[in-house]
Amino acid sequence: MEDLSTVAEDLAPTGTLRAAINLGNPVLAHGSPGEPGGVTVDLAREVAVRLDVPVEFVCFDAARKSFEALVSGAADLGFLAIEPARAAQVAFTGPYVVIEGVFVVPDSSPFTSPADVDRAGVRIGVKQGSAYDLFLTRTLQHATVVRGEDGVVAFEEQGLEVAAGIRQPMTAYAAAHPGTRVITERFMQIQQAVGTTPDRRPETVEFLRALVEELKANGFVAGSLRRANQPDATVAPPSA
Repeated sequence: MEDLSTVAEDLAPTGTLRAAINLGNPVLAHGSPGEPGGVTVDLAREVAVRLDVPVEFVCFDAARKSFEALVSGAADLGFLAIEPARAAQVAFTGPYVVIEGVFVVPDSSPFTSPADVDRAGVRIGVKQGSAYDLFLTRTLQHATVVRGEDGVVAFEEQGLEVAAGIRQPMTAYAAAHPGTRVITERFMQIQQAVGTTPDRRPETVEFLRALVEELKANGFVAGSLRRANQPDATVAPPSA
């Protein structure tokens, strides 16, 4: 095995790799804090194996909490969408998987495309601090973002015009809630990447970036997604 002791000391200074896992995104992780699974868990385990250190999973129910754990030093490794609002505080790898953000609306809604949604008076429920919260906050011209612990709960409880979320759980939500439908066209493509803090040594960040590219190319990421029953998630293409 390549000598990665310097990288291990830098990335896991406590001797254990602490990986922040977002159980609130079913494409990326599932299970319980005591027994998580999914592609992010598999990736964290592989990083730990390569560095010959134990791994500890620090689990959360939202991306913003994973982000906060990473930047506060409570976690060494995170799995987050690449977003400009996070770039100053996170050193990202290239994306390992691409997922889609979509809107759910009542059946009676006149909206048929994402472009229809961005108009005055339209309120969109989002999960606070999610990739789609950050994206919509940055890009909407007229509609209003309504943040909550869960976008569909805000949508229901406040009678909002639109809910935003990840395609897979939003499709399941609409199927389970007659009177709602998914706007098929995505409003964003979410690039999920591995991240650590930018104060790491350059070789540490390069190790993570190279490993992600290797695991995309050799089928590791695709196999993990299949095992997690996430066949609709797309392995990201090679990064330049």
